[in-house]
Amino acid sequence: MKKRYKQPKRSASYLRSKWRRRAWARRRKRDLGEFLNGLGIANLSRFILGLGIVIILALSFMAAIFSIGLPNPSDLTVQRATESTKVLDRNGVVLYDIYNERRATLINFDAIPDYVKQATLSAEDKDFYLHSGFDVKGLIRGVVLKPLSGQRAQGGSTITQQYAKNVFLTSSRSVVRKMKEFILAVQLEQLYTKDKILELYLNGISYGGRYYGIEAAAQGYFGKSANELSLAEASTLAAMPQAPSYYSPYGSDYENRLLPRKDWVLKRMFEESYITEKEMEEAQVQELKFLPRKDSFRAPHFVNYVKELLADKYGEKLLEEGGLTITTTLDWKKQEVAENVIAGRIETNRENYNASNAALVSIDPNTGEVLAMVGSADYFDTDIDGYVNVAVRERQPGSAFKPIVYAASFIKGYSPATMLMDVETDFGQGYTPGNYDGEFRGPVLVRSALQESLNVPAVKTLAYVGVNEAISLGHDLGITTLTEPEKYGLSLVLGGAEVKLTELTAAYGVFATGGEKANPIVVLKVEDRKGRVLEENEPDRLHRVMDEEVAYLLNNVLSDDVARVPAFGTGGYLTLSGRPVAAKTGTTQEYRDGWTIGYTPDLVTGVWVGNNDNTPMQNGAGYSVASPIWNSYMRQATASMPVRSFKVPDGIQSVVVDAVSGMLPTDASPGTKTEVFKSGTAPRKTDTIHTKVRVAKVDPTLLAPAHWSEDQVIYKIFSEFHSERPDNRAWENPVLKWAEKNEHNTIPNKYYDGTVQSSGEVSIVAPQNGQKLTTPNFTINATVRNTSLAQEVGFYYDGSLVRKVTSAPWSVEVNNVTLDGRSHLVAARLFRKDGTTIETTISVIAGDGQSDLISMQPITDNVFPLDITARLTDKGKQLNLEKVDVYMDGKVVESFLPNASGYYVTRINDGLTGQHTAFAKIYLKNGTNYNSNTINFETR
Repeated sequence: MKKRYKQPKRSASYLRSKWRRRAWARRRKRDLGEFLNGLGIANLSRFILGLGIVIILALSFMAAIFSIGLPNPSDLTVQRATESTKVLDRNGVVLYDIYNERRATLINFDAIPDYVKQATLSAEDKDFYLHSGFDVKGLIRGVVLKPLSGQRAQGGSTITQQYAKNVFLTSSRSVVRKMKEFILAVQLEQLYTKDKILELYLNGISYGGRYYGIEAAAQGYFGKSANELSLAEASTLAAMPQAPSYYSPYGSDYENRLLPRKDWVLKRMFEESYITEKEMEEAQVQELKFLPRKDSFRAPHFVNYVKELLADKYGEKLLEEGGLTITTTLDWKKQEVAENVIAGRIETNRENYNASNAALVSIDPNTGEVLAMVGSADYFDTDIDGYVNVAVRERQPGSAFKPIVYAASFIKGYSPATMLMDVETDFGQGYTPGNYDGEFRGPVLVRSALQESLNVPAVKTLAYVGVNEAISLGHDLGITTLTEPEKYGLSLVLGGAEVKLTELTAAYGVFATGGEKANPIVVLKVEDRKGRVLEENEPDRLHRVMDEEVAYLLNNVLSDDVARVPAFGTGGYLTLSGRPVAAKTGTTQEYRDGWTIGYTPDLVTGVWVGNNDNTPMQNGAGYSVASPIWNSYMRQATASMPVRSFKVPDGIQSVVVDAVSGMLPTDASPGTKTEVFKSGTAPRKTDTIHTKVRVAKVDPTLLAPAHWSEDQVIYKIFSEFHSERPDNRAWENPVLKWAEKNEHNTIPNKYYDGTVQSSGEVSIVAPQNGQKLTTPNFTINATVRNTSLAQEVGFYYDGSLVRKVTSAPWSVEVNNVTLDGRSHLVAARLFRKDGTTIETTISVIAGDGQSDLISMQPITDNVFPLDITARLTDKGKQLNLEKVDVYMDGKVVESFLPNASGYYVTRINDGLTGQHTAFAKIYLKNGTNYNSNTINFETR
């Protein structure tokens, strides 16, 4: 006699929920009745009765047919024949032998805790103790009514059916397999009690990987027996059998897969009155601690990624036990290089930058084949959540997203020679991005803006392109995560949207192929146990998603090592000796993510470095933490590959342009360069930024009268700058402010008033013409030949009036000039009583930009990390100091506020080997500044 399952006590809330479900059922019945009326079926009960009779007769007939050859369900003690499924690399190297890792431990029904049973019933079959092996309502609803209403058919399998399928059948989704499952379920229900069936199910079901049965799963995932599981742990395990690979706690996205399903199981247990609401809520927030995974297999993140993809196609059972041979795209030699490079670098990143993790993806851009995938620095390190595959997780890419935006701008008409103004700009609602070094560079060409990774020009480029257009291009390149354009705004270009390393790397692969895309693949072939090919994937045929000329412009810019010198120096981590290569780094705010993605025509590789919990790194820029990994891997991975250059399309033009404006040069151009353009975009206008003007030699701020002889004039070049949107005050005013500060936009519009150069009527006797000033304070002394005719003398420094003197001695004090090492104009203008003026001018050199107020200490240790030390002299300590900046290789590496010691020490943790320079600059509160001496040193 079968045991009867004792139903739990039903609460009032349960009865109310039951009433609500019945009310809902009545409404659904009414709606279905209306639907059937529309089909001419007036009586719902009569229809269902007739349909049921037809189904029962059909099932009876089919049961007789399909029962032939079915296994005997009474013989459960016979071990089922299973065969190992193997995962291989592209050359036959075994990466993982799935079934050989299997673990199973049987446990009696009474030893299985109630939480486990209740959670399993709630998740898989809430009416298990009420039906006879199958759910008629579920079967009719899933197989008949849902297709009638246009929905996808569902199986409605009970626990008994699932057990019959898992023990005796395949995971095929055919009608034949469903009928056999149905027949075996009925037979099992006749042979065994409900408790026994549930016991068999819980002991035989796969919980993922090598764990079969609840006891093995409890031991494997939590390190405890099943009877010691907490409610949260029991509900977690109950959540997994539906799709063990997908819901694996070692999967690529278990927080968004397993944990929500666990919470759903707890909610179902509450709705079935197995637990209280308080117990549900406590279990939902309980922290789960999984044991480190103990599988012994190569390329674990890649293998798991492949298993997840194939489990949905072939089913967990066939994948785990069907004796399949899965040949993947992975190249184990490249995979080994990737794993070793990351392992060799991670400790340096951890110590110097507080970066504990890294991921790498390497793809053949011409076929889409994934050749290497490292999802974390150590798969088995639980401290860094090593089993999480960061290669397929969404992270912000920082500036690594900029090439996509610039590619979109090339499509719309920009070129590498388009000039953009890098000045502090408010783009609305207080969004005022800065650059990585806090400096702004004024006019820059797109080539320099991209290679130096400047932010304001990039944001302006996105404003020109449009957010939706940039996202559309991202979709064309294979990026699937850009789904909220209204959320990103202009920050999109600086990495404001999350992407996957796999997808962004593949997107760069489109540039590598000249604009053609191959969809990424990871499986080459799947064979069954008899060697029959179930699927075989040829390398994906390239299809064009971007104009080849646009792709070439990106390749040309991103492979230009000279253009990135101001930001990264030359010959660094983003280059491969003797091999053309294009690359871009990315760093997110607060150094939470560091990226480097680069490519040759035959290999594209992306590297991410950071912390899984999003903890900021310490100054962990992409170049510092990710580029060394990328460089080391690419050097080894491409060592045996042929050297190829990026293909130059026929329509590309090379044109000499003005080095500042990017337009055709004129005789006023301060310099020129050769730039590349796609068809129809080469400049046709001559440079309008620089203008050569004929000015008075005595006062170059004024135009020279036309009748003046050439010895009284000079030709001076003036620069006139405006923003990309002159009609937009938010863009234009910062440019005008920058131009004023840098002495631009000063083209004279007035003529000199007619005075001529002095012939001794007024003379400057001190300082001497060409004299070098050594202090910020000096005296101008002048003489006047005929004092009786003199009304006053005005003294000027760089055109600005210092003071006017009405009687001898004709002299003034000039204070607080900047000793910048540049030439400056000193003038004395005699105003005579008859209303005429005579002027004399000289030039002086305002120091050499160097002062003895601060000095640099010699560097004795030439190995990183090293200290650069600036020291204030005694005279320097007495000054009213505002700040001290320390420079290395022309860039500010650290700024200091004043301190009592007078020593300012900058620690340089890492950098390029070779020759370097360093100096310091002090800023006084009176507005003057002084440079220290410059030291030269070499690192190795």
